[in-house]
Amino acid sequence: MTAPESPLKSAAWLLDHSDDPRLRVLDCRYALTDPLVGRIAYLEGHVPGAVYADLETDLSGPGQPDGSGGRHPLPDPGVLAAWLGNVGIGNDSVVVAYDDPSTGQGFYAARAWWLLRWLGHRQVYVLDGGWPAFLAAGGAPTTDEPTPHPSTFAPDVRWEMVARAEDVENRGADTLLIDSRAPARYRGDVEPLDRKAGHIPGAVNRDWSGALGEEGRWRGGEAQAGRLNAGDAPTITYCGSGVSATPNLLARELAGVPLGPQNRLYAGSWSDWISDDGREVATGEEA
Repeated sequence: MTAPESPLKSAAWLLDHSDDPRLRVLDCRYALTDPLVGRIAYLEGHVPGAVYADLETDLSGPGQPDGSGGRHPLPDPGVLAAWLGNVGIGNDSVVVAYDDPSTGQGFYAARAWWLLRWLGHRQVYVLDGGWPAFLAAGGAPTTDEPTPHPSTFAPDVRWEMVARAEDVENRGADTLLIDSRAPARYRGDVEPLDRKAGHIPGAVNRDWSGALGEEGRWRGGEAQAGRLNAGDAPTITYCGSGVSATPNLLARELAGVPLGPQNRLYAGSWSDWISDDGREVATGEEA
């Protein structure tokens, strides 16, 4: 059996392929605590040819008044496909997404990677080590914003990659539910973003940041498998709003389990779960 292609690309690869006419780069830098930080960082310097992908306006859909769908709902597939086409990404494009793991929030590129895979695009990758790796490899930043040539992106949505609250509630006994947030949020000690603290009953805690090692680079497949400790069990992974869970989904793919029925994202995550006061909430350490 042929091993699946890695979802990662190195900075050296990116520099070597900078002249490839099919290459498209997404700058996904962002900060949940200050939505302007990423855009400002992009304007101050970015990978040549990169288009800025804003978590709120490009990589998420509009929120609902009752909170259902979570704080960062999935965008409408047609809307996301149209945006991709407008920034020059077509079905034959090779897409590399990057963020800045040195900020402690290196999960935005994984969100973009997951979304494109959800739309059926295979040639999408995360830059291993992100922005710092590009600079360390000798990459020369630019402040020039590209003028993309619009393309056509026809989505082939893979709904089997997505879990809803009902799927979480009715999951089989063999399904491992993974909470990707920091341990203090999982336990319910603190909750800086959502109106309730705690976790979904039965979930185990696998902090997303453990997917990254030194210098913000991704750990290898064996290390990911040992960290997640999921074995061959199907998994549903969540976080606060479906963003920081995506590194664990990528990590599981590195460990040999591709996105799909065995490796799903609860897209609405904790913020969707607590939108219904009838759903149970647990606190404390893993049972």
